[in-house]
Amino acid sequence: MAGGKSIILITVDCLRADHCGFMGYPRPTTPFLDNLAAESFVFPTAIVGGVPTYYSFPAILASRYPMALGREVLGLAVEEKNLASACRENGYVTAFFGAGNPYLSARFGYDFGFDTFRDFLDNEFTPPSDHDNNVRKSGWAGRVNHALSGVSHRIPGMGAAYDELYFQYCQRRAASTPASLDTLRRFPAADVIVDEAGSWLASAGGRPFFWWLHFMDPHSPYYPTGKGVEIFGENGLTPSRARYLNAYWNRGDIGSERLRRHRDAVIEMYDAGIRWVDAQIARLIDTVRRFKLWDNCVLAFTADHGEQFLEHSGRYHTPALVEELIHVPLIVRVPGVRKKSVSSNPFSLLHLAPTLLAAAELTAPVEFQGQSRWQHLQEGTAWDAPAIAECVAGCTNPFRPGQRRGARLLAVREARYKLVLNFDTQTDCLFDLEADPGEQAALPSAAGKPERRRLLEAAAAHLRRSSARQNSPAYLRTRLREIGLNLRNSAAERAVG
Repeated sequence: MAGGKSIILITVDCLRADHCGFMGYPRPTTPFLDNLAAESFVFPTAIVGGVPTYYSFPAILASRYPMALGREVLGLAVEEKNLASACRENGYVTAFFGAGNPYLSARFGYDFGFDTFRDFLDNEFTPPSDHDNNVRKSGWAGRVNHALSGVSHRIPGMGAAYDELYFQYCQRRAASTPASLDTLRRFPAADVIVDEAGSWLASAGGRPFFWWLHFMDPHSPYYPTGKGVEIFGENGLTPSRARYLNAYWNRGDIGSERLRRHRDAVIEMYDAGIRWVDAQIARLIDTVRRFKLWDNCVLAFTADHGEQFLEHSGRYHTPALVEELIHVPLIVRVPGVRKKSVSSNPFSLLHLAPTLLAAAELTAPVEFQGQSRWQHLQEGTAWDAPAIAECVAGCTNPFRPGQRRGARLLAVREARYKLVLNFDTQTDCLFDLEADPGEQAALPSAAGKPERRRLLEAAAAHLRRSSARQNSPAYLRTRLREIGLNLRNSAAERAVG
């Protein structure tokens, strides 16, 4: 069915909803997207399927809950139906350009359905050996430090003082002066991704296309581009200062109160990364307009999860289901459709792929778990199903298979109430987000009994549906794929050794 509307999906790693201008943020992080939002559907309460990336994208791309096929399936299953494959089956040309996120790779099934799959996971962008501190800790200096640290930590009150002295020495004396912010960056910047995508567009040949671009600029370590810093207005940030702030923010030897002294400066670097993404999206859309394709493009802009800045004493985006991580921005622009207000009820990103396909007049695969909300958007009506997010607590490195088998965290999110289930501690916490938007105090167990029961029933129904799909042929094929990859990697390591 070639000839339908093209679809552009733009995702940004670690982008919180409340750091976008169109969501009320007062700083100028998203001026282009703010203008785009004026002609688009803006979702007040978009909720991810899981946190972090490896628990989020199965919902976004394949409309499937992250653990519906079991904890051992990371990413997409072998040849799992997804937004790209659905478009290609309808005659679309498909392309992905991603800024080097290892979890969005062919290894985890994300290349299925793409004619072009450019993930930048090659030698072009090699991260620094120690991007947090950039100071060598091996050799004789490392051995001396290890010995002194051991002695100082046996003397009451001396351990913390030595750790601080050594940290300051490493950052201010031992580290070489970085030439620029670009030399410190771990991932290719948004302009690199847009350059690559723009070159590809010339080869699309007039066919409708599906484009997925994933940007990493707001991801830690927070090293915005020099131009991003300039247009955001934070011209005092030097490469050495940026490296110091990132190293300080990454420290595990100090508590939240001491970290907080540099919180605002860290957020400024994070925001400058968002500003650069916004500028590059503007450039991308200019390219689409030059090819006279914009008037036939459905566009969605969203994120895989947010980021923590000590709201619950956390940093970064380790598996958790707090609002600053699960609430993300979402804009959907459809040409020729009059914008209407969007329901404030939670919109799970599980429903994004079928909604985009419907807006482009395509049929969603029957395997999708989500439902199209396109009719609701056209009519300006509300949906009432809660949003569900899940992850495995403590799974910070899923390349270690044992971490994937930990206890599940599950959140059921309505417009006002949110229930968080911890299967490790066997506890549930009910929050009234209207009275307590920061989730600082769960309601007493005797309070909110009707709401608690309703959300528990929704959680139970979700778990029953997930259990029914586990140990399926897709699960078995995917486990075999991973076993084969692990065997080949082990053989390669033995050959090198």
